[in-house]
Amino acid sequence: MTTQLPPGMQLEKVDDRIMTLNVGPQHPGSGHMRLIMKVDGDFIVSCDPDPGYVHRGEEKMAEYRNYILNIPHLERPVIHDSCNILYPYCLAVEDLLAIEVPERAKYIRVIASELNRCVYTLYWLAIYGIFLGHSTMFMWPMGDRELFIDLLEAMSGARVTHAYFVPGGIRNDIPANFEERCLRQVSYFEKRLKEYEDIFYQNPVLKQRTEGAGILSKIDAIRLGTTGSVLRASGVDFDVRKKEPYDVYENLDFETQVLTEGDSYARSRVPYLDMLESCRIIKDALKKMPKSGSVRTKLKPNPKGGNDEAYRRVESGRGSLGMYIVSDAKTEPYRLKISVGSFRNLICMPYLLKGEKLGNMPAVYWSLNYWPVEADR
Repeated sequence: MTTQLPPGMQLEKVDDRIMTLNVGPQHPGSGHMRLIMKVDGDFIVSCDPDPGYVHRGEEKMAEYRNYILNIPHLERPVIHDSCNILYPYCLAVEDLLAIEVPERAKYIRVIASELNRCVYTLYWLAIYGIFLGHSTMFMWPMGDRELFIDLLEAMSGARVTHAYFVPGGIRNDIPANFEERCLRQVSYFEKRLKEYEDIFYQNPVLKQRTEGAGILSKIDAIRLGTTGSVLRASGVDFDVRKKEPYDVYENLDFETQVLTEGDSYARSRVPYLDMLESCRIIKDALKKMPKSGSVRTKLKPNPKGGNDEAYRRVESGRGSLGMYIVSDAKTEPYRLKISVGSFRNLICMPYLLKGEKLGNMPAVYWSLNYWPVEADR
């Protein structure tokens, strides 16, 4: 009897028992990359991730554009978390150019960053839901993320990538009555998250497929250099917003979400809990933000840094995201290097999938909060 494989999967017989299964790169379950898996019946013997199919060349392109012109293209690797990928770049450029950011701009940056974190996490959660056959958890997050996209569009004028953060602050101030609208929609979303808990996270089918699957111990999470929700789901209390506060995060009331189980279920819950904290941060920032004032320090045309270097990082939706910039006193960076959470978490995949059933692959893989386009920066 011949097994019918989904489109995009190829099966190559190696010996009487071990066969190589290619998942991707065109298969939607692989996420724009290829997984080379050796299987023994229904069990995964080994997994070799093969990224690089959507390489962007962002770091090289940055060497040929000045500090301002780099903004629109640097957000392309994670278009639904564009504020958080631009955040460390702006912080590093501000260090190089000795720019002071107005206080009001710092609060608005934090608000935009947390709104974008929810946009990304809802997208990730929708894909995770449909991977596990839960179509409601595809439709609900995709619909609710429009609430945050609308707010970011009101702030920046753009719905997909916003190019809202610039060295020195933000591109423009928020519109009138934005605070009331933002507070209303965030409060509504907090109630929706309680429904997510009931329909998805307490679903016995989800628990059966994810609890105990792909367990990553605390020691291994540290040893492998993981970050973000993957690290915190294994019991490590590390969040850049708490450990290395930037802008006004040290003035805001929120907690780092940490679980200890280290399995796929815990890794799926941490981003959900992070969205609850994002709502707290946004509401607190709206309350503490100066009601008026400048939102941008204006720069001279084609600003130049000195012979210096700067590194800054933030907590993105995928974990620690850093930008390292080397300046040689020209209008363009001499070198730019991006450290992304997705690439750091990719190393876990071969460890966690070995010995798992093939049917557990989507549950384990997507719980790593991996975004291939970001890794192929």
